[in-house]
Amino acid sequence: MRRSLAGSVALRFAGILILMAAIATGASQLDLPPWLTFLLCCGAGLPLGAWLLNRQLRPVTEVVQALSDGISSLKDNDFSIRLAVTRRDELGELVGSYNEAVAILRDERSAIRQRELLLETALYRSPVALVLTNQLDRVVYSNPEARRLFLGGEKIEGKRFQDILSGCPPELRASIAGSGDGLFTLGEEREPETFHLSRRKFQLNRQSHTLYLLRRLTHEFSREEVRIWKRVIRVISHELNNSLAPISSLVHSASVLAGRSDQLDRLPEIFASIEDRVTHLTHFLRGYARFARLPKPQKEAVSWRDLLDGIRQLYPFEIEGSPPGPTGVFDPAQIEQVLINLLKNAREASPEDAPITVRLGSAPDGGTRIEVLDRGKGMDEDTMRQALLPFFSTKKDGVGVGLPLCREILTEHDGKLSLQNREGGGLVATCWLPPE
Repeated sequence: MRRSLAGSVALRFAGILILMAAIATGASQLDLPPWLTFLLCCGAGLPLGAWLLNRQLRPVTEVVQALSDGISSLKDNDFSIRLAVTRRDELGELVGSYNEAVAILRDERSAIRQRELLLETALYRSPVALVLTNQLDRVVYSNPEARRLFLGGEKIEGKRFQDILSGCPPELRASIAGSGDGLFTLGEEREPETFHLSRRKFQLNRQSHTLYLLRRLTHEFSREEVRIWKRVIRVISHELNNSLAPISSLVHSASVLAGRSDQLDRLPEIFASIEDRVTHLTHFLRGYARFARLPKPQKEAVSWRDLLDGIRQLYPFEIEGSPPGPTGVFDPAQIEQVLINLLKNAREASPEDAPITVRLGSAPDGGTRIEVLDRGKGMDEDTMRQALLPFFSTKKDGVGVGLPLCREILTEHDGKLSLQNREGGGLVATCWLPPE
């Protein structure tokens, strides 16, 4: 049966008042002076009241002390302490509530710990390089893949991220220095590694943190390219069959009519149909052959001013900066094709009145850096991962050879192509040409 703590206290004080009333009544019968009656009441009532109050408050003090010790244990992440419930009043209910709260916290902490272990295992074995930095640009977490990528396996926690990046390739530094997701390539000409960078900012313990994720796409590109080439072969085979079957039939008809003098007037119509099918097939295959039969670059000294002025006649743009020198050494037709493709994409992606910018400058490790900047919608993560794959296109009538062709041309020039979303919207396509 539940008892009330307030009722117990009130009952004891009522007993004290009754005792003091009895003493006052006896003193009045003895005709004692009022002051003596008051002293007798205080002398008997106060010690008894103090004893009763101490008896009442002792268990309250013990429960409060036990709760205090339990809360101190919770601060030390010890959830094993459980208090005994020995009372059936409000203090007993408080102790019971404490035990229930501790049990819930213990179960939740155990579940969180299990999830943390699972997440830690997944991140530890993940092929994605992961780096978490705080608002002071200090690395607070990294997985083994990130340590291998940035410092060859050494621990990077506690170090300034910018200090770590100072020893990294310029393509990696430039991509991380940007503000959005990006795509870049590292490595030698014949063994490049393509990476996709994504970054997210969030609050952790009321402090700003940045999470960097770098995913290797080289193997994914290889698998995707095989799948795409298979699809291309099926498309070409289908188109060839659709053209060759009618041509074969028309040739057979022409051979039959050639032996009949009264049907010779139909031969021009048949030959015209054959010519239409051949022309269609030629145009169809030319688009694929352009990517597959890229000639070796014929490098020569080219005036940057003449090259850019010629391209501006086709796609107007603003120029920022200047190249390392008045001339560069490259294949003018191929580099012109690269810039035309990038400017065409930028114009199609941007609003009609938005400016297109070509930014020129020296690369940190030498060479020439050319950036084409637009104010379109940029690319989402899926599009960014597939943007450099042959025959991938988000355009309704696109063939999907523009960006792969640009990458192939720059690779043949021992250069590189990278893509990155711009802060505020848009895309930056960066071309790097090696020193002369």
